[in-house]
Amino acid sequence: MSVTDDFRAARDRLLALRSDYVQARSEFRWPRFEEFNFALDWFDQIAADPAKGINPALVIVEQDGSATRRSYADLAARSSQVANWLRSQGVRRGDRMIIMLGNQVELWELMLAGIKLGIVLIPTTTLMGPADLADRVERGEAGWAAVGRSNIGKFAGVPGRYRLIEIDDTGTPATAGALQYRDSAGFPDMFTAEAPTAADETLLLYFTSGTTSKAKLVEHTHTSYPVGHLSTMFWIGMEPGDVHLNVASPGWAKHAWSNVFTPWIAEACVFIYNYDRFDARALMEQMDRENVTSFCAPPTVWRMLIQADLALLKKPPSKVVSAGEPLNAEVIGQVQRAWGQTIRDGFGQTETTVQVANTPGQPVKTGAMGQPLPGYDVVLVDPNTGEEADDGELCLRLDPRPVGLMKAYYGDPQKTAEAFRGGYYHTGDMASRDGRGIITYIGRDDDVFKSSDYRLSPFELESVLIEHPAVAEAAVVPSPDALKLSVPKAYVVLAAGHEPGPELAEDILRYCRDHLAPFKRIRRLEFAALPKTISGKIRRVELRHSEELRHSGDAIPEGFGIEYSEADFPGLKG
Repeated sequence: MSVTDDFRAARDRLLALRSDYVQARSEFRWPRFEEFNFALDWFDQIAADPAKGINPALVIVEQDGSATRRSYADLAARSSQVANWLRSQGVRRGDRMIIMLGNQVELWELMLAGIKLGIVLIPTTTLMGPADLADRVERGEAGWAAVGRSNIGKFAGVPGRYRLIEIDDTGTPATAGALQYRDSAGFPDMFTAEAPTAADETLLLYFTSGTTSKAKLVEHTHTSYPVGHLSTMFWIGMEPGDVHLNVASPGWAKHAWSNVFTPWIAEACVFIYNYDRFDARALMEQMDRENVTSFCAPPTVWRMLIQADLALLKKPPSKVVSAGEPLNAEVIGQVQRAWGQTIRDGFGQTETTVQVANTPGQPVKTGAMGQPLPGYDVVLVDPNTGEEADDGELCLRLDPRPVGLMKAYYGDPQKTAEAFRGGYYHTGDMASRDGRGIITYIGRDDDVFKSSDYRLSPFELESVLIEHPAVAEAAVVPSPDALKLSVPKAYVVLAAGHEPGPELAEDILRYCRDHLAPFKRIRRLEFAALPKTISGKIRRVELRHSEELRHSGDAIPEGFGIEYSEADFPGLKG
């Protein structure tokens, strides 16, 4: 059998078992290849089938209603043109290329072309400035940068020995010295590789979003994502013919998860809706118009959606999932009532594909992230003893090593060794497991904190806060306390129509008192914007630092907001 046949056999077996978690877990074995090229051995083979090549692979709709539509055959041919052109310009296997584009068709063309050529791709968000780009050029050892015209000026002061490739999205005069992407249109639409692609060759370098430290550089191979996302397909329940909408920005791993590999593994269609500002009503109109059957969004988007009228969506998708941060019960309940579908949480990292999730056909335990996915041997390790336990750090056994796991932290053997110590891959995330084997997320190891003798999970407390009708978003951190070492403090972003003030603060604190055990109660509260990484994750490390400054002496530093405490409200004492 060819690698295409082997990959299809593994894919088809997971499709057949997508509602039978127990058998899928028992039966599934990763296909392990010595050579594999996702674009040539999989995507182009779909495109070459007369019955499948005409199927839609990518649909991009703009805010004005205009649309770009590409079939599998279209993208196979066009990516071959781009690969041939890049080769003619001196791009070689192993070269590193930054791809800094929005959700535009050239992004997908370049991803496929890069895979065909065997170059190392460094996806980068368009929000990056010159300082971040300099870091990516240096640590990623980039020799090429493919950039849209509206962002190419950011590279003017970025040092390095790299060549710019300009994607012309405005029609204005070309940037001096840059290769012009439009020149690729005249090249042959059939591509022949100079050599087979080794399965362990580096394909992707992803910079993490860095919630607590400098961004790590994650190295993935031609199999760790292209084959590893079989687990993500199983989690979503995606199948041929689905139209999948994933709300994620280019440049981050989740975009590759659900806007490149998973839908095309399943022979589904990637659907993108581009907008300047999020509009729940407009998004749902497009979902209806394009018959979206599968939908993935981060918790922030789900929270914005439930503030709209969910009934506006006449044809709700049959597969709804969430990833990025855990989702709370209130959001899950509202979507269930409006759409008749249960949002299924999934857990993974830039370093992996989906490891733990609520899969189709399985009962969902409210607040839990589910069970280990086929191909992943998940254990919890007590950080104090190093022994496996029911509460501890979520880790992956490395014997056998899951295909969907990164190769290394590129250029950082010390961090790599730390993550792969003791026969496990250590995620740095804390979790608990019940008697049925269902895993519940507690928080990042450095976000979980102690109050008196109790270990508290910010996520658990935030899940209660978000149920208050005035709270749109919240982050809980330890606030120094002379008696208890620390007490939980909430930073709160209010929903539309609510104004900050002592009365609302008292009402929110009372709600927490009524819905949390005494040792978990929120003791302090502040209305404030939440600091976030460029990818949208809350930087609790900044909030913790603010608390240390606020409570380090008698005088409150200038620039701090108003802090409300339970002690301010006599009715909350006790």
